[in-house]
Amino acid sequence: MKAVIQSVTNRTMNSSNCNHQSVTQPPDMPVLIKKKELAKRLSVSPHTVDAWVLRGEIPCIKISTRLYLYEFDAVMAALRKKYGTNVA
Repeated sequence: MKAVIQSVTNRTMNSSNCNHQSVTQPPDMPVLIKKKELAKRLSVSPHTVDAWVLRGEIPCIKISTRLYLYEFDAVMAALRKKYGTNVA
């Protein structure tokens, strides 16, 4: 899995170029989120997310020693497989 970083130009309300285009991801591009957002979506603590990663229960992408990103759909699939039920 490759992470793609797209840059978005911020424009002010007084910008002379008002050609606003929204940046959308291709349909096959995974949605990557941070630990805090994942914990919020799953209604668990960030510490629980850390524990799952340490035990190898959920997949993650290590960007640096302090930043991990998670593909929400892959995490959900891993949790469904581990617990054998429809979670969240």
